[in-house]
Amino acid sequence: MKELNKFDLDIQSFDIKEYLFKFVRYWKLIFICVALALVVAKIINITSERIFRLSSLITVKDERNPLFSSSTNIAFNWGGTSDRVETIMTILQSRTHNEKVVKRLGLVLEYFIDGRYRKKDVYGKVPFEIEIDTSKYQLQNVFIKLEFLGEDKIRVSTDLDDDGNLLRNYSTNDRDSYVSENLNYQEEFNLNSKITSPLFSFYLDKINKSQDLKGRTYLIRFKSFDRAVKEYQNIKASVLKQGASMIELSFLGSNKVKIEKFLNATVDILDEDQRNQKIKYALRTKAYIDTLFIVEANSLKIIENDLGDFKLKNNIYDLSAEGSTLLSQVSDLDRKYKEVENRIDYLNNLERYLVTNSIIDSDNIPVPALINMEDPGIVTSVNNLISLAKSREGLEKKVKSNYPPLITLNEQIELESEILLEQIKSLKSSLKNNADNIQNRLNETGEKLTRLTPKEQQLLNFERKYNITESNYNYLKQKSYEAGTAIAANVSDIKILDRAKDVGQTYIKPKESFNYLIALIIGVFIPFLYIVGKESFNNKFQTVEEIEKAYKIPMLGVIGRNKYSKDRLAVHRKPNSTIAESFRALRSNIQFLFKSGSPSKTIVVTSSVSGEGKTLCAENMATVFAMSGKKTILVGLDLRKPKMHTDFNAKNETGVVNYLIGELSLTQVTISSGIENLELITSGPVPPNPAELLISNQASKLFEELKNKYDYIIIDTPPVGLVADALEIFKFSDAIIYVIRQNYTQRGMPKMIDTKYENGEVEHICYVLNDFEVKNKYGYGYGYGYGYGYGKYSNGYHKDERLSWFKKMRKRFT
Repeated sequence: MKELNKFDLDIQSFDIKEYLFKFVRYWKLIFICVALALVVAKIINITSERIFRLSSLITVKDERNPLFSSSTNIAFNWGGTSDRVETIMTILQSRTHNEKVVKRLGLVLEYFIDGRYRKKDVYGKVPFEIEIDTSKYQLQNVFIKLEFLGEDKIRVSTDLDDDGNLLRNYSTNDRDSYVSENLNYQEEFNLNSKITSPLFSFYLDKINKSQDLKGRTYLIRFKSFDRAVKEYQNIKASVLKQGASMIELSFLGSNKVKIEKFLNATVDILDEDQRNQKIKYALRTKAYIDTLFIVEANSLKIIENDLGDFKLKNNIYDLSAEGSTLLSQVSDLDRKYKEVENRIDYLNNLERYLVTNSIIDSDNIPVPALINMEDPGIVTSVNNLISLAKSREGLEKKVKSNYPPLITLNEQIELESEILLEQIKSLKSSLKNNADNIQNRLNETGEKLTRLTPKEQQLLNFERKYNITESNYNYLKQKSYEAGTAIAANVSDIKILDRAKDVGQTYIKPKESFNYLIALIIGVFIPFLYIVGKESFNNKFQTVEEIEKAYKIPMLGVIGRNKYSKDRLAVHRKPNSTIAESFRALRSNIQFLFKSGSPSKTIVVTSSVSGEGKTLCAENMATVFAMSGKKTILVGLDLRKPKMHTDFNAKNETGVVNYLIGELSLTQVTISSGIENLELITSGPVPPNPAELLISNQASKLFEELKNKYDYIIIDTPPVGLVADALEIFKFSDAIIYVIRQNYTQRGMPKMIDTKYENGEVEHICYVLNDFEVKNKYGYGYGYGYGYGYGKYSNGYHKDERLSWFKKMRKRFT
């Protein structure tokens, strides 16, 4: 409970307004930092390169040709399955794909003009085109200046490196180096001729022949092909909506024309590649069918000739009715047997592939080229296997072998292969039974052929071979037509929903508002760090509140900063000043501190260390009492480091020390201060034993005599934080003023005297904050006699001070 009360007390003692006004005190620093930060942000916004963002939207959807069903063999071959969205995104960022884009658009060549802050990319905005001679070497990564001189003349110049200059052949990708003694290459060419030199070789073609380019200057630069490709691999591809097949492509750059062309070209090339990938089965199948078609056509021609020769030689042209019937039956059975045989051969090939290949490749999985697979399970399984293999191939380009989804895909492929093998085994068994049945029927039909004449049997065999060959010929012709139709009617999986287009998009970088916001934050944060650091490490008193929170001894008042630093007797010489009003307020407040019943009032003025202003306070307190008509004496008991006499222009040859050692009387050591009602006793020569003198009987006698003679006795003592002399004098006092100086006295210094006060060892003591300057509008600066709103000038300035301030301001602004 006690800890809770203490916590509540700490919370209550935290004054937010106090800390707020501490920051307000540094408003000039904050203003300057914010202004500088905003100026820097302005410069950054003006000088930074403008970066634009264009985008394109595509969708990836498995499109099948509506002319073919899933069971049609050619559709099966060319259709396959489209890559997944992730695979498409990987392709778009791949090196191979972007090499095609860079080659198509010629992005190894850059066009520039000199801008205000940098060279400006003007690709697609120049009135000419450059065709690179790829068989020659080109200077790499160096700006080449093109100056149009008029009359179809052009000056080509560049600055070379004395260590050698890199050249590259874009056709072979070979590198070379060129070293020249002349580092400033310059040469003039005709626009109608080839611009060539050991450094470059290209053709320049004006787009608008009538346009006059005289006086214009452009810059070009040849980049490394690999470097250009790597730059455009930074295309951003993202799924527009989770779970959807729409992909948004975007690219950043300073030239919107280049971005637009690049995005549209990368989509077009992707579409072309995917279309070619999709019909590769149809292309392979058609090539295979066309080869077989030629063979069958030649076979059919040979059989046809042999059949004609046989008929002519044997003078038999037609079969009998029974022979025609048997031929029809045999031909039908031959066709059926051939179809079953083809299916078994395909299943044997597929089974052999699955068993012998440890890695399933989507491009090499056997697919039925000339047969119709009536079992949908086989078609579905092969389709699934191709789809899984393609997915794995796309994933293997991006991840390692221990990637969990890749491991899962491998397991799925293995499982699908096992399922397919079981389906093949079952289907082969069924097909073999079917083939055996057909063969038995053929054997039965063969027995009937023996009833025909030998010539008719030979004619039937010729007709049978002719029918089989003709049937294959027509079948291959039909399949070739189907494959050609599939290729011609190919439907792409890539659909362009939005092409990249410059519709006036504003730049996305620099983000001007964001930069100003960051500048504002930094402009405030830096002073904040400075102020917090300064306040945190500042262990000196700043305000009355800090003193009251730290110690139990009460505050008597505040002494303002002495504007007249060369004149320490401010009350006497500047009676209407603010500092004089401060001492008058102390004179009024101290009346409540005196011991009651004392005929005269003895005030001891002390502090923690030297330099806190106790002597100044003692002198002016004595002066303010004297000016009120009270007989006052000021006694300098700082026997170790006396300096009071210098403020009164008095000699310090004799003083209180001479009295304490019994050498002189009180009258002999008392001198006039030059101020009415105020007399002065200086400290005199520095003794070897000041502490012993202050505790002697002679010291007690001194105070008895002074109390009988004066109304107020003001004692200037040495600092109590350094020596114990002042503590010996406290017993003679009626009130003790302990001086604390703003921004000088360290926080722990008054602790010793405060402890004595808490223990009851010291009474009738109070703190006075000296050299106080109001640095903000917060605190007790008004109530403790600082002088604001009181006196001759309500603004706190003496007339002379105000005139001096006006003079300074006028001098500063004129």
